[in-house]
Amino acid sequence: MSYTPRLREKYSAEIIPALTEKFGYKSKMEVPKLTKIVISQGIGDAVADKKLVDNAVEDLSRIAGQRAVATISKKDISNFKLRKGMPIGTKVTLRGDRMFEFLDRLLSIALPRTRDFRGINPKGFDGRGNFNMGVKEHIIFPEIDIDKVNRIMGMDITLVTTANSDDEGRALLDAFGFPFKK
Repeated sequence: MSYTPRLREKYSAEIIPALTEKFGYKSKMEVPKLTKIVISQGIGDAVADKKLVDNAVEDLSRIAGQRAVATISKKDISNFKLRKGMPIGTKVTLRGDRMFEFLDRLLSIALPRTRDFRGINPKGFDGRGNFNMGVKEHIIFPEIDIDKVNRIMGMDITLVTTANSDDEGRALLDAFGFPFKK
């Protein structure tokens, strides 16, 4: 017997029929689905200390369950003492089962651990059904050992969907159990 993530099963069994009924899709292929999750961190102080990028890559890899890559600057900006080709951030793109596993951990473990959490701001939609959100502290994930963290960093999480509008994207994320503010 092979393993399938909990949220993938929920999508097939509950979310597809619910969204088909709500929006009147003729085929289940029309139902919006989550295609990928991109997690990224910008590390502004990496210009002075290269070790920050290495630590951030390790932490992000631990959180995502997949190797993160360092992002490099595209051009010189003298005001920031930045040269082209310097590492200034990290990112990882999750698809398939790893994406569903990360989403499950984010919704059921990490977000409830956030200090003063009152829900996710629903204004993060981009007009095409994709959703962006920021996390201020990466230590809300249980994979991170707080004693070994020398610096608390935030991250941006982008959920890319096949939805055609923000309403469809929001309905999809609501069905997955996103705790949006009312």
